[in-house]
Amino acid sequence: MVVLDTLNGEVVETVGAVGDCDDVFYDSARKRIYAIGGEGAISVFQQLTVDHYNELAKIGTAKGARTGWFSPDLRRLFVAGRRDGTRPAEIRIYEVQ
Repeated sequence: MVVLDTLNGEVVETVGAVGDCDDVFYDSARKRIYAIGGEGAISVFQQLTVDHYNELAKIGTAKGARTGWFSPDLRRLFVAGRRDGTRPAEIRIYEVQ
């Protein structure tokens, strides 16, 4: 994941995130970033300062699950898992703490 300065476009930090990432959400209340990747995980980053981020966790999901939606009001991250063989499609719901 590349963090850019929105005023000048310069790269301020680069951090490793889950592979095959599709959706990324910023949780302003907790100063966190949730990156959902088809590799089968969610990378959770804590914003330490404007220019520094630390990975808090890598939470397992399902391979190919890369699409999601974050609701700050509900404090939930919804992740869509596609059908895979005999495993049916699903929506996984993660509570933000």
